[in-house]
Amino acid sequence: MSKSLLGIAAVALCLTAAPVLAADKGGGMSDDEVEGLFASTCGFCHQDGGRVAGKGPQLMGTKRSDAFIVNRIKHGKEGYMPAFGQALTDREIKGIVHYIRHLKPD
Repeated sequence: MSKSLLGIAAVALCLTAAPVLAADKGGGMSDDEVEGLFASTCGFCHQDGGRVAGKGPQLMGTKRSDAFIVNRIKHGKEGYMPAFGQALTDREIKGIVHYIRHLKPD
């Protein structure tokens, strides 16, 4: 296959995969669904939608890895944060991580 055909094939693959990858970043949940889930599950401790510290730390701009955040949501931190691994699905947790990553100041 020529270089130009390979390039066209690569572009076509990227264009067809882009919507799937974009939707997957938020766990397939709408922004409103995730925002509501965050508000009802996390909002009591992470004030202003996670933008400022409350009983829990500010989440906006966190330097923690996605894996760390997923682990903390699933397993909590004794004496500080309850574990939500039994209450939330992997899809919901992925949506919350996506939400945290895209927090902007009000």
